[in-house]
Amino acid sequence: MEYRKLPHGTEFISTLGLGSGGLVGASDGEIEAVVAKAIDNGINFFDLCAGAANVFAPFGRAIVGKRDKVYFQLHFGAVYKNGEYGWSRNLDEIERTFAWETERLGTDRVDFGFLHCIDEEEDWRQIVDNGILDYVLSLKAQGVVRHIGFSTHTPSVANKVLDTGLADMMMFSVNPAYDFECGDEYGIGTTLERAQLLRRCEAMGVGVSVMKPFHGGQLLDAATSPFKQALTATQCIQYCLDRPAVLTVVPGVRDMNDLDTLLAYISSSIEQRDYSAIGAFTPQSAAGSCVYCNHCLPCPAHIDIGLVNKYYDLALVGDNIAADHYSKLQVNASACLQCGHCNRRCPFKVDQQKKMKRISEYFGE
Repeated sequence: MEYRKLPHGTEFISTLGLGSGGLVGASDGEIEAVVAKAIDNGINFFDLCAGAANVFAPFGRAIVGKRDKVYFQLHFGAVYKNGEYGWSRNLDEIERTFAWETERLGTDRVDFGFLHCIDEEEDWRQIVDNGILDYVLSLKAQGVVRHIGFSTHTPSVANKVLDTGLADMMMFSVNPAYDFECGDEYGIGTTLERAQLLRRCEAMGVGVSVMKPFHGGQLLDAATSPFKQALTATQCIQYCLDRPAVLTVVPGVRDMNDLDTLLAYISSSIEQRDYSAIGAFTPQSAAGSCVYCNHCLPCPAHIDIGLVNKYYDLALVGDNIAADHYSKLQVNASACLQCGHCNRRCPFKVDQQKKMKRISEYFGE
């Protein structure tokens, strides 16, 4: 298992996390078994926006004696009326739900307190005006909530939350269908807007946990994929992990079989993780943009082309740390031989020969 450090914290988070929304149909015993097996296999990050109230108690039992080994994000605004998932902007209801959740989980602290589902400007206004933000901030001041995060599908609204500087983590929907404007109503924003949002998060040190990496399972089946071509779960996970600022992917599971499918990623080969097949159905709006997949490698000059592009893109939005990382690379863009090998292999039609010249000039080489 690979672990990535939260920029504004000391936590090292497993790149493969686990969502709990699909566990609503599982028995208590299976929920406990799924969570226990996930922890035993190195997963230490869990999203607890559950599909129903029945998930919390067995999850709490599964982490007894292991609380220090796991991190989870709890959503302020997700409520469970009559045991069913719903959402609320009523502060009293949110406070009651939080007390109920922590009791079922058997914990007195929350690693990531998430402001739930801020998809519209009105959502953000209500979070502020109804005292929900102040409530979560007070919990952080008390040490009950360690980090503040938020979940969203909308880049323009996400930027308003980021403007406050309060967030250490953002939960965002990432997958090729959404990023290439071939998704559903949750794939909000243009290809460029979504890419710029993730780059801004990286520049600000805001980590990203990914929801909907499989586009609700549609990308895993050629019959339902908007591209009419199936991807594997491993390819989708790797695609997400290659995006800027992403620390972890938290797909939901329904049972132990789903968990085993996710765990297969850990032992998968480089070839199995290669998602460059998406280049065959990349729309015009995304063509010419490096997605850091490194399908162009090996480079005869030993340039890590994807990483060079990533540091350059981040430096353009003011990330001085990325610029420093670039300067420490053993081989920089100036080493490009202009041989054309990368251009011939790039599935996204990026002219890397010109790009290497541009990057070299930008960094003053």
